[in-house]
Amino acid sequence: MNFFFVLNGKSLKSVVLILIAAFFTAWFLYIENLAQIPVFSTKDGSKAIYRGEKDLALTFNIGWGDEKAEPILDTLKKENVKAATFFLAGSWAERHPDIVSRIVKEGYEIGILGYDYEDYKDLEDAKIAKDISKAQVAFKKLNVKEIKLLRAPTGHFDERTLKIANRYGYTVVHWKIDSKDWQNPGVDKIVENVNKAGKGDIILLHASDAAKQTAKALPLILADIRQKGLKLVSVSEMIANGEVQSKEIR
Repeated sequence: MNFFFVLNGKSLKSVVLILIAAFFTAWFLYIENLAQIPVFSTKDGSKAIYRGEKDLALTFNIGWGDEKAEPILDTLKKENVKAATFFLAGSWAERHPDIVSRIVKEGYEIGILGYDYEDYKDLEDAKIAKDISKAQVAFKKLNVKEIKLLRAPTGHFDERTLKIANRYGYTVVHWKIDSKDWQNPGVDKIVENVNKAGKGDIILLHASDAAKQTAKALPLILADIRQKGLKLVSVSEMIANGEVQSKEIR
């Protein structure tokens, strides 16, 4: 009986050691994956993604104007770009349903850029919620379905924005690379700013009329992306392709 007990104890010890090793291996892999998509987040889990694990995401903000969006769409089509994400202000979308329809028809993803172009950090909670709600209604009327992404109109947000967006079912999307095309610094400078992009980056561009040089810079940007061998994906595809890391924001 004692001999049996000693054998059983050794077996049990071996099993425990194997389980401990497996636990730490799994934990290590979990922590490693955790670093793949950096996000701003709150204690309750609301988050704003600004970078991914792999690939590259082109994003275009449109808040006003009717001259620059279509030339950019023309360039994307000519360059055979199949994936991009357009963040549209609800008020702009209502005024330009044909362009919205074209964006959807050509297979690009749409995210919400609020309704009115206001700085969410300057608004009370109720006004942020109202702005998001108005945008939501506007896109439903345009039959744009299953929008999951939201970008703060001016790029400024805080913990309140993340929590309110989360209540409406949206993930807030920021960016890692700012092209600064809205400053119209010259085509070469826009290209230089975006050329810093690497694997996993989300790039901010604009297709509003204020960004007068983006359409000319875009072919050069795309040429550099191809040279680097990077694949273009939508923001939703980037999110789906990796785990999430949290960094608290207040």
